[in-house]
Amino acid sequence: MKHVSRFTVSASWKLMLIDMQIEPSSVLALARLPADLFNRDNASLSPAEYFRLWQGIELAAGERELPLLLAESLSAEAFDAPIFAALCSDDLNTAVSRLSRYKPLIGPMTLTIEQDDANTTLTLDCYGNAAPIPASLGMSEAVFFTQLARLGTRQPLQPVSVCLPVLPDNLTAYTGYFGCQPTLGAQVSIAFSAADASRPFLTANRSMWSFFEDKLNRQLADLDSNASTVARVRAVLMEALPGGEAGIETVASALAISKRTLQRKLTAEDSSFQAVLGEVRAELADHYLEQTRMSLGEIAFMLGFQEANSFIRAYSAWKGISPGHYRDQLH
Repeated sequence: MKHVSRFTVSASWKLMLIDMQIEPSSVLALARLPADLFNRDNASLSPAEYFRLWQGIELAAGERELPLLLAESLSAEAFDAPIFAALCSDDLNTAVSRLSRYKPLIGPMTLTIEQDDANTTLTLDCYGNAAPIPASLGMSEAVFFTQLARLGTRQPLQPVSVCLPVLPDNLTAYTGYFGCQPTLGAQVSIAFSAADASRPFLTANRSMWSFFEDKLNRQLADLDSNASTVARVRAVLMEALPGGEAGIETVASALAISKRTLQRKLTAEDSSFQAVLGEVRAELADHYLEQTRMSLGEIAFMLGFQEANSFIRAYSAWKGISPGHYRDQLH
């Protein structure tokens, strides 16, 4: 599945927030994003900014349950084109298959589908961010797929299971919404019975789907051509570094080009592999220092350094301060 570096911010974001009685300007301020973001033509976000936006929404919602607010406000008019097109599908199985293909047009997440005689299981993961998928976003995705099934069939369908890396404090409310109790799991996943996943959508519209399909396919085909080489290298490194991989050979292989071609493309954009690697390492280092309790040795490994001292020297060169001193200043 394609991973992209920028995501369009559609007018549906602002409409969704207003419907949930959340002030859009407060969200942008809390997310540290431009105040005019929702009013710009062709506004876009990086993966890191996308997750900050979700965290801003979560903070602006306060003590209210954000995913349940989303369920109350979710309507076809608030959907982006890929999601609205999914409602045109014959059933949930078809809808999620299409969403899996067009997920790169919506946000920095991947959707994996497993289908057997008993269930259709959906598993979500995020990329371009060092941290796990935000808790509110993970639950909102589970709520979204449940609501999609209910909107399409006009039936109060219930998933057979919902798994999340972090369970909400108000578990009873979500058990009431889903009709099953969410449980802990390594990833965000939701399963529907085979019968419900194949239940006909009353919103099926093949002529409308034909209209959307050509446009969505063109947008999907444009993703790679529109992304700069620097942006594509950053996206690969965001995924590879936490596994200790930091070599140019790894990145070139992931982009299906030779090492020499990658170097040439980066030079044409007035950059280099080492420059991009340093920028991504510095960004991830700040995240680990600010948001985790990992030791400097653990952070060094997550950034692809052989030893902690190499990381400490590099960080001091980037920031003019040691990583230990920077962490101490946060408290």
